[in-house]
Amino acid sequence: MDLFEVIISPKALSQLNEYVDYIQFTLLNEQAARNVWQDAIDTADKLETTAGALSFCRKTSLKKQGYRIINFLHHRYVMLYRIEDKTVYVEAVYHQLQDYENIFSNEQ
Repeated sequence: MDLFEVIISPKALSQLNEYVDYIQFTLLNEQAARNVWQDAIDTADKLETTAGALSFCRKTSLKKQGYRIINFLHHRYVMLYRIEDKTVYVEAVYHQLQDYENIFSNEQ
C-alpha cells in the first residue's frame, strides 16, 4: 500500500492552535485541549493511508479544485485538504458547526 505524505499548512496549524488555545485558556480545560490536539495528529496520520478514498467537498468550486474533507476521529472538527501526486496538503481546520466550505471558499 502506498502512503501519502501529509503536509499541514501554516494556516491550518494556526487555526488548530486557535481552537486548542480557546479550549485551554478560555474554557480552562487543559485535558480537552490535549485531546483535540492528539485527535488532530491521529486524523492527519489517518490521511497517510485513506486520503484518496475520502469524499470531495460538496461545494462545486472546491470540488473542482480537488478539495476533500476528513472528520476528526473523535471530535467535531474537520480538515480540508487536497492531493497532489502522493502528497496531501491540509489547507484548513474548522469546527463542524461552522459553514466551513463557504468560509474557506471566501478566504481564497
